[in-house]
Amino acid sequence: MIKLERGAERLVLQSGPATVVLDKVASKATLEHKSLPWERDPVECPLSSISAARVSTITDGESKAEICSVTLVMREGDGWVLSAEDKQHATAAAAAVREFLGIAE
Repeated sequence: MIKLERGAERLVLQSGPATVVLDKVASKATLEHKSLPWERDPVECPLSSISAARVSTITDGESKAEICSVTLVMREGDGWVLSAEDKQHATAAAAAVREFLGIAE
């Protein structure tokens, strides 16, 4: 499940050990990923680098379970992926990112 914390100048999305902070005051996005015993250095990019927030859904062939995620797509071609509990939560998180950044669907 993606947890959202919304403010006028900041949006925080947390999914498991990954946290994405979108900060309008600093004009940057930060991805933090914590996994024991190592802590990775945060990755940062300008907010203007984020061109889209997309929902991805695949079905596991073995269990037939639906696996959903949100991808923040960067203009440079890379992306940050957060896993979601289901398509509804992924869609809500992607919509929150789009609304916060003022980008079209």
